[in-house]
Amino acid sequence: MLIESLFVTIVLVVISSIVWTTLVLGISPMPSSKKAYQGVLELIENTGTGPIVDLGSGWGNLVIRLARTYPQRQIVGFELSFAPWLFTLVMIKLLGLKNLKVHRKNFLNIRLNQVNVIVCYLHPKAMKAIQDKISTGAYQTEYLVSNNFALPGQSPEQTLTLTDFYRSPVYRYKICEDSVTQSPPRTTKRF
Repeated sequence: MLIESLFVTIVLVVISSIVWTTLVLGISPMPSSKKAYQGVLELIENTGTGPIVDLGSGWGNLVIRLARTYPQRQIVGFELSFAPWLFTLVMIKLLGLKNLKVHRKNFLNIRLNQVNVIVCYLHPKAMKAIQDKISTGAYQTEYLVSNNFALPGQSPEQTLTLTDFYRSPVYRYKICEDSVTQSPPRTTKRF
């Protein structure tokens, strides 16, 4: 009886956390497909050696892959929902990932300085908010890689079109000031 009560309590806390965060942010923690993870990892190649930040890191699926793929780089995740954030913390400890940190914060309320790459899988309203942050200098970054949703007012440096059912795009934007003279966007079909 005690174990069942504990289990029910844990399930209710997880569900409540996800529902509350969904109401606050307008989106629930949603994992990407394996093809999308591969696309994001490909677009992060050749982006330097600086920090990679995942805005809305959810259950940690991407940040854990990033930490394993780039052990020499600092990986940081931001997730507001309690249950996914806690799950990711546990996985970091179990896997011994020293280059990965996750914060339970709303990424729209922080400044990001000296970030090499921002990664996200959000919704159009959040992408607009990120664009606003970039334009005011609150997010100082060189690249932004976005799964599925475009950054308004920007042309991607490169676009991968996944071979999934929806032909989902993964975008890479060059954000730093010299991006005005960038070469024409490339589109590649992958995965």
